[in-house]
Amino acid sequence: MSRRCELTGKGPMVGNNVSHANNKTKRRFLPNLNDTTLHSEALGRAVKLRISAAALRSVDHRGGLDAFLLKAKDAELSSNALKVKKEIMKAQASA
Repeated sequence: MSRRCELTGKGPMVGNNVSHANNKTKRRFLPNLNDTTLHSEALGRAVKLRISAAALRSVDHRGGLDAFLLKAKDAELSSNALKVKKEIMKAQASA
C-alpha cells in the first residue's frame, strides 16, 4: 500500500534530522493518511478511500465527495478515485 493520498496525490517528502551539534541525517516526512469511508450523493453509496487529513478537510470545505472529485484534476487522483469520478459524472449526466 503506497503512502500517497488518493485525492490530492500528497506523498512522502525528504529532509534532514538536525541535531544540536548540527549533524544532519536523512529522514522522511510521511503524510497523515487515514482510511475513510465517504458518502457519495450521486451514487447513493459509500466509497472507501485512503486520504490525508488535509484532503478530508478539503472535501468538507467543497461540500462533499462529489463536488471535490468533479473539481479535482485527473492527474492528481488515484485510479480508484478516477473510477469513482467517472461513475459520478455518468450518474449526473443520466439524472
